[in-house]
Amino acid sequence: MASPPTSSGLRPRPAEHEPVPARRGLLSGRTHRGLVVATACLLAFGPAWRAWSQAPDLLENERAFAFAARALDAQTVEARFVVAPGYYLYRDKLHFSVGGAKKDPALPRGRMKHDEFFGESETYRDTIAVRLKLDRPTAERLPVTVAAESQGCADIGVCYPPQRQEVVVAMPRDGARPGPWVEAAPVKRKWFR
Repeated sequence: MASPPTSSGLRPRPAEHEPVPARRGLLSGRTHRGLVVATACLLAFGPAWRAWSQAPDLLENERAFAFAARALDAQTVEARFVVAPGYYLYRDKLHFSVGGAKKDPALPRGRMKHDEFFGESETYRDTIAVRLKLDRPTAERLPVTVAAESQGCADIGVCYPPQRQEVVVAMPRDGARPGPWVEAAPVKRKWFR
């Protein structure tokens, strides 16, 4: 009884009567083709790779437009954006809510900028702060969610998608001092340098 043929997974040796392909120089045909393809890719994508590698690092959305809020008194919350250097926020893209209720605060005037994406736009740089009134004062020190929707761009011509950031702020009792700033994306400490 004959057993079925088994395979070791190795390519069989060529029979003595089959010619072995001739080697061309130091590289086999397969390796030579691979080098040709790699060289063509480097030539084609080299300028793009160089431009990408020399482009400045963009900040994350939350770092470019850092949002924070704090309670000023039992009925008022202050919301703030700190805009990183080289970035700007669109005035008409700022929207706020406190405790789920939309707020339309009196926004300060911004600077006019001709923007390639939105045309003539009023923008903010550096820091912008607004005061938001609650519908009714809190009797206790209850937490309130303060949310902000915003959109901005970097000066190098990169615009970010709209973002929503929110923080939870503890409201003080009547007559108490303003609370601390609560950051939406606090900077993490680097323990090792």
